[in-house]
Order: sequence, then structure tokens, then C-alpha cells
Amino acid sequence: MGLFHSTRSSAPTLSSKEAIRRGIAADGGLFVSDELGARRIDIPTLPGKGYLELAREVMGILLPDFTADELAACVEEAYGGTFASDEVTPLVPLTRSPGADGTPAYVLELFGGPTSAFKDVALQMLPRLMARTGADGGSGERIMIVTATSGDTGKAALAGFAGAPGCGITVFYPEGKVSRVQELQMTTQEGSNVAVCGVRGNFDDAQSAVKRIFADEGLAERLRAQGVVLSSANSINVGRLMPQVVYYFAAYAQLLRAGAVEPGDEVEFCVPTGNFGDILAGYYAKRMGLPVSRLIVASDRNNVLCDFLDGGTYDRNRPFYTTSSPSMDILVSSNLERMLYYASDGDCDLVAGLMTHLADEGAYKVPAELLARIREDFGCGWADEDQVAAAIRRCWDDNRYVIDPHTACGYHVLGELAPAPGTAARVLLSTASPYKFPRAVAGALGLFCPPDDFAAMKVLEKATGTRAPKQLATLEGRPVLHGDAVDVDGMAAYVEAAASRL
Repeated sequence: MGLFHSTRSSAPTLSSKEAIRRGIAADGGLFVSDELGARRIDIPTLPGKGYLELAREVMGILLPDFTADELAACVEEAYGGTFASDEVTPLVPLTRSPGADGTPAYVLELFGGPTSAFKDVALQMLPRLMARTGADGGSGERIMIVTATSGDTGKAALAGFAGAPGCGITVFYPEGKVSRVQELQMTTQEGSNVAVCGVRGNFDDAQSAVKRIFADEGLAERLRAQGVVLSSANSINVGRLMPQVVYYFAAYAQLLRAGAVEPGDEVEFCVPTGNFGDILAGYYAKRMGLPVSRLIVASDRNNVLCDFLDGGTYDRNRPFYTTSSPSMDILVSSNLERMLYYASDGDCDLVAGLMTHLADEGAYKVPAELLARIREDFGCGWADEDQVAAAIRRCWDDNRYVIDPHTACGYHVLGELAPAPGTAARVLLSTASPYKFPRAVAGALGLFCPPDDFAAMKVLEKATGTRAPKQLATLEGRPVLHGDAVDVDGMAAYVEAAASRL
């Protein structure tokens, strides 16, 4: 994984440190390496390795120009005591599998970090990596992180970058289209280097505007004059994507330690996903030797990815739905571009052409042979709002286990799809604490649902015997520090103003 280049052009090439620092390629593409899979993880050795050791090994392969000492420091800072479990991402067996055939099923809990969402796994790491990319010759260059969030990335990025030396962060979220808990997590964030702003539009509007901001040469020149460069904390940044690869190996290691599988047995992963980053990390893990029978995309009513995997046409020209799983309310799945690159054997011209069609026409269609290759690795399914609620209730009734609406999409899909041939176990990635969406979860369980999220938390605690994470339960009393909102066309000016305060 020595050198990286854009999905849309094979030149120029950059080191992983340079790719992390830039975030996105100059031509709008995402950074990839043609060496993915050249080095593989020795699967039989996994049971003897804890999460921190695995993180050092996996990321040492993926980001080779970081020294062993640098990675060890990053890993310790990111995961040493910052997560609720020593496993960092613990694997929980389900008493009753959601599938009819009874294949053993597990939940991989990714929400034990400081903001109760899976984004913490990567966004506790990214600031540490960014800090070690090295400013150019001691010139004092500062980095402004600019990120659009559909709900969880924003707070996780704020928590990671708040107070980080040499960095500022600006987070945009779709006003009125995240949960109250998610909004308060962002708008109560402390730190002199942070800015949080609502956007009058949906996530795709905000994300597209952020990409235009990165491509704005005039803005870049003005910021350079102030000693500021832009970078991203979204999963378009390779420094955000690579830490997510680790927990797929960690899940398999836990299965091996439990005697649930033998080395080489294939495991199926079901991943609630909107931007395709979380599941793409599983594809990277498979390329690195993890025995994966299939990766299942689980979508909500905004099922653009399922339609693509079913028919080969990616079409964002469709109604946008606001659902109980806001982090998946996405119609432009940025990381799919990386999958197109790898599945086409690195055809930059093809990828660039498809992305041009998407930008100009809102849609593209891939060749049949390319779709067939993608479907060798990926399956898909989706859940509407009634099915999400039913999945939350069924998981509780069958397992006495509480899941959030995003995870419920995956639980429903596992119940609908038979396992891929040869699957020894199925793992559902749980992306957020149910207490981030307490009214939706309480309502699904048939509980009296107060109109206030924090009252709903108490109802959910009493009914299930579980506890809301402290960082969520105490949000109600914190002062709101960020109340800005802009139209989409005002986002660039907002970033420039925030950069001037660094």
C-alpha cells in the first residue's frame, strides 16, 4: 500500500501521509492504492491478538509510511481506555438467529466509544494520524477539516479534533434531519477550533457542496494565503477508512477465540450503510485475507445502493426520505467510487466517466460484467419504517437485546436473505447505541413514548434494564454553543470565515 492515487487518474502518486493530509484528490476522486491485497493477514494467528495489536498490524500494512512507533502511539491514544470494552468492538452472540436456517448470528458492537457511534473507531484515530502527517518544513501550515454529516460523523469528528493542535474543524449537518440527541451532541461541542452549522437541505446537498468546496481553486488560494489547507474527516479520507478495516479482523478473532469458527471458515457480514464506507472496509479486509463469504448492504427506504446492486444502474434522481435511521438517509454513496475502481481492475477512465454522468445527469449504468464482479462479493436488502420497527421488537423478543434503527435495517435483511453458501457464522455490524434514537426504539417496543428524547431514554431504561451511555444522558443540561444555519450556497463562505479564526 505504498503509493496512492485518485480513482479517476493514476497520476500523480502520493504517500499515505500525503493522501490523508489532502483528504480528496484534486480531480475530485478518492485516493486508492493498487497494492491492496499484496500483503495479507495470517488468519490462524488472530486468536492471540487483542484489538490494539491487530490495529497496529492491519494499519501497518495499509499505511506503510507511518513508522511502527508512530502507529503504536496513534493506536494507544485512540483506543487505550477510550472505549467501554477492552475488546473495543465486542462481539455479542444472539440467542436466536434472525435467519430461518439457524446459522449462528452475532452482533458486532461498534458504538462503545465517546460518542456512542461506530464513527468513533475511525475518528479517534484520524486526528492522531493527521497530526503525524507533518506540516511542510515547519511553515506553520494549519489544517481545516471540513465535513458534512448525516448524523454521527459530525460529533465523532468534533470529539476527535476538538483542541487538536494545528487543526480546526467545521461540521455541516442537515438542519431538522438528524435526531435531537445527534443535534445536541454537535451543537454543545466545546472547543475554540470547532464550528458547527446547520444546512437548509438534506445530507446529499451538504456533501455535494463540501466536494465543491474542496474543488474551489479560488477558495484554496485565499486559504493558502492564510496558511490554511483543507482536509476531510468523512470516509472519503483514507485515514478515516483504514481504521475501520481492523474491526472485521477483530470480529473474526473473537469468533476463533470462542470456538465458533475454525481458521478459514467463511463469515458473512451484514452492514447498515449509506455512504458505503463501513462495508467497503469489509471488502478491504477480504482482499487482505479475511475469509468472507459475502458482504450484505443493508439500506433503509433510501435504497439507492440496493437498486444499484440489483440492476447496475445508480440513480440518485428519486425521492429523498427522512427516516428513523438518519445516518443512512443518503442518495450519493461516495465510497462506491472506490469499489468501482477495484472491481474494474483500476480502470480510471471508466470511473471518471461514471462520476461525470453522476454529476451531470444524476445517474450512471455500469457494464454487465462489472456488475457481475461486484455481486460476487456483495448482496443487499432494505427495510421500510414498519419493517425497522418490527425488527427492533423482534430482536428484543427473541434475544432480549436492544438495537437502534440502523442496526434494525440489518437485522431485518438477515431475516430475509438466506446465508451465502459455506457461511459458518453471520455478523451484524451495530452502528449506534439505541439511546441515540430513544423515541424510535421505545415506540417500536410498544412503550409509551414521550415527545422528548431524554424522557424516552428513561422509559427505555426502565423497560429493558439497560442504561443510556452517560455522554448521551447528560446532554440535556449542556448549553448550546453553536446555532448557525446557512443555505447550501453559503457553506463556502462559512468555511472561509471559520478558517480566518484559526
